[in-house]
Amino acid sequence: MRKVNQNYFLLELNSEGQLEGPLFGDERMDSPSSTGDTTRIAARSSMMDSIRGCGLAGVRIDKEELKRMILMPQYLRFAMRDCIRFKDPTAGESRFLHSKSEENIVAPEVPMVIFINPRSGGRHGPVLKERLQHLMSEEQVFDLSDVKPHEFIRYGLGCLEMLAGLGDSVAKETRERMRVMVAGGDGTVGWVLGSLGDLNKLGKLPVPPVGIIPLGTGNDLSRSFGWGGSFPFAWKSAIKRSLYRACTGPLGRLDSWQIQLSMPAGTIEDKPHSLSITEDFSLDEGLEIEEALPEKVTCYEGVFYNYFSVGMDAQVAHGFHHLRNEKPYLAQGPISNKIIYSGYSCSQGWFFTPCSSVPSLRGLRNILKMHVKKVNCSEWEQVPVPSSVRAIVALNLHNYGSGRNPWGNLKPEYLEKRGFVEAHADDGLLEIFGLKQGWHASFVMVELISAKHIAQAAAIRLEVRGGEWKDAYMQIDGEPWKQPTRKDFSTYVEITRVPFQSLMINGE
Repeated sequence: MRKVNQNYFLLELNSEGQLEGPLFGDERMDSPSSTGDTTRIAARSSMMDSIRGCGLAGVRIDKEELKRMILMPQYLRFAMRDCIRFKDPTAGESRFLHSKSEENIVAPEVPMVIFINPRSGGRHGPVLKERLQHLMSEEQVFDLSDVKPHEFIRYGLGCLEMLAGLGDSVAKETRERMRVMVAGGDGTVGWVLGSLGDLNKLGKLPVPPVGIIPLGTGNDLSRSFGWGGSFPFAWKSAIKRSLYRACTGPLGRLDSWQIQLSMPAGTIEDKPHSLSITEDFSLDEGLEIEEALPEKVTCYEGVFYNYFSVGMDAQVAHGFHHLRNEKPYLAQGPISNKIIYSGYSCSQGWFFTPCSSVPSLRGLRNILKMHVKKVNCSEWEQVPVPSSVRAIVALNLHNYGSGRNPWGNLKPEYLEKRGFVEAHADDGLLEIFGLKQGWHASFVMVELISAKHIAQAAAIRLEVRGGEWKDAYMQIDGEPWKQPTRKDFSTYVEITRVPFQSLMINGE
């Protein structure tokens, strides 16, 4: 067996792109025997797909060189840790004073922090956290169950800004060069992006760009920016490769969308991280509300990056999330999650519905009205809700449901006929489509057919009211919730584009 320095990894491919004795540090994966071990061949095929997706082939990375690029000076790490721990952005000042006696302290080329959601996907976060802390430092790897993104921004970045104000050039350069990695699913990435977006509102620039280590079930945000659909966490070298790509990858832009929700007085139980209660709420006055308003209302706001949906798909997702939280042993990884999700879909009537006896279940009876602002138009226009659909999705990315493209690659003639434009993640438009039932959704997901196209919109307003269904199910970026509704008053959901775009690191 060939010996390789533990600070490197090397992959060897022959001219046909087949794996030949790949070496990971001192570990070696043997190729299948000539007798045709089908299990080994299947494993090799799966490994090769992930290797190609991560762009590992032929790359050699020095562990110490990578560490030098991303590791912050010790006094800065400890200063940020103290500020976050004591929730005081000035708590790290003493660290700077002590560092003045040290010489040759410089800012890293690409200082990096990583957020890990230990509950995402197959719950491999704790293992990844340990490996990253060993590769980097404990102070630059944050468990989201312990440190929330807004706490890091207020106290961690606040510490660097405080030190920069005291004349610390290293802290100033570290703040300006900062990049962020998020290990989790779409909801986790959106949570971090939303918190970082607050820097725009506060005028605290630059906003750090974000890369992704995909640990969730769908990972559509990750796929959209070249990070793949799942992370090969079992390979130590893949971690180094991802961090290197985070240091060197080009930047892209991503639209974000604000969702505002006004409901009769009450609360949303188990609301997603991306929604928060707000008192500063006003619907677009360009569209008058014809119905009577309750005396007291509760308002929520949040931001999403991939999609908002209402209907049966959100109901199934809500039930699946509760099932996974109650029985975490079922969550062993993306594949097992998808199998469980499919089974749960059947049990909820997504595929099998007694349409003859309960015809109201065929449509979205909770939605009374849907208005949109179309491309290059400032006026609201009412769009009929198709009676056949059981889920409506407003999509920002090309990826939905683990890498599918339900909007489809539409021909120029069709785009012109419908008044649509080609969809992009930074075009300021959402693609609205409908899913009829589980069978229709399944054909859409395997891209045999496109979803039912409804509209492209720069803004959306939904009016929802209780009736035959007491609750409406909604979700944003994979985080579902049960929306309480009333028969006598409407709930309003308004979606508009955030004026600031997020910076994303491209992993390709």
